[in-house]
Amino acid sequence: MRIHPNELALEGLYLSLGPEHRVLLGHLNRCSSCRNRLQILILRHLQGASPREEAGYEEMLDRSEQVLESRQAALSKERIEAPSLFVELTSCPAERRDLLLRESCRFYTWGVFELLIERSLEVGIRDPPGAETLAFLALRISDHLDFAYYGIKLVEDLRARAWAHLANSRRLRADLHGAEEAFERAEAHLKRGTRDAVEKAILLDLKASLRRAQRRFEEALRLLRRAVGIFTEYGHLHRAGRSLVNMSTVHHYRGRPEEGVPQLTRALELIDPEQEPRLLLCARHNLADLLASSGRFALAQEMYRQTRPLYRDFTDEWTQNRRKWVKGRIVRGLGQAAQAESLFLAARDGFIEEGVPYDTALVSLELATLYAEQGRTADLKQLATGLVPIFSSLEIHREALAALAYFRQATEAEAATIDLVSRVAAYLRRAEHDPAVRFDLFS
Repeated sequence: MRIHPNELALEGLYLSLGPEHRVLLGHLNRCSSCRNRLQILILRHLQGASPREEAGYEEMLDRSEQVLESRQAALSKERIEAPSLFVELTSCPAERRDLLLRESCRFYTWGVFELLIERSLEVGIRDPPGAETLAFLALRISDHLDFAYYGIKLVEDLRARAWAHLANSRRLRADLHGAEEAFERAEAHLKRGTRDAVEKAILLDLKASLRRAQRRFEEALRLLRRAVGIFTEYGHLHRAGRSLVNMSTVHHYRGRPEEGVPQLTRALELIDPEQEPRLLLCARHNLADLLASSGRFALAQEMYRQTRPLYRDFTDEWTQNRRKWVKGRIVRGLGQAAQAESLFLAARDGFIEEGVPYDTALVSLELATLYAEQGRTADLKQLATGLVPIFSSLEIHREALAALAYFRQATEAEAATIDLVSRVAAYLRRAEHDPAVRFDLFS
């Protein structure tokens, strides 16, 4: 009898287990005492088995391997075909897309679903409406998958993941109520699914971002700690790294960015650069920014140097504007004021083009600090005078606009000290994530 099944057979065995048996298997992997007891029980059973039963075991293993190999080959084929189907589906107008989905079942595959979900996550920050469109498409695909072929419980897992990504895209559009409703749908589907721990962790990670947006920071951190624990236990280290980056962002939102440094440092050890290079770029960029914020400019510069190849790979304006900003902060800290000014100005102009008011304001205030330090009163006044008209045309709430107006008045009266600029900047950092906070110069 062959006693060493291949990886596909072992994977099939694992996937066939219920959630309670997977937990038991995880315990056996860690506990040598229980493993020894199980081995004794298995030996007792095998010693009593007849040659005919043993032959049956081997036949069952062979049959299981054949099925798994066939399914694995089919999934590989789906993933190879998915990119061209994705382009065909997403490059046409919505009316034509609906017609394609009604007329052809070519798009209803696991591979197309996976790719839609991946792209929804990738484009979310830069294009929330586009991310929502992709999530809706993924949900539509999941509703038409073959239950008999894929298994109803696995399809329910996919539906849960689609609703979770739809919730995330709504959160990015600031539709927090809609995001909450979508997460409720996701959780309902997950309960009808396989109860797979990793699927649960994916949902926890995305839901933590909603809790962060709702300023429920402790709950967000608690969800992320659970997600990191599950991903690590099941060997999904890259996903664990993603959740750690998310944890560092929660610390930033709650006004304690320095507490995110350990998470980012650990995340860099776990992130797979081939699987998600943009996530690696995000982690390195954020760490360089945090190091610069804490005055560790030499370390920040080294992190920036390590990240330069990734910056070259992502030439979009969103990435490059933030690259210029963080480089400006680093070189300013290293005493290169002229280069810092040039970089800040380039970043500011880029942010104005993007239409992102808070980043525009913050980099403008870094310029203001630079001018104040150099006693460049005329440049400071010119900078301040141009700020309010820009922000009046952008989506910035009244209290933040009042803070910028106060800054302008102070510069006109030649009373804009470095301390005042720092206080206005600190307020705007809080106000970006909490519009309810009021501007108080002396808080």
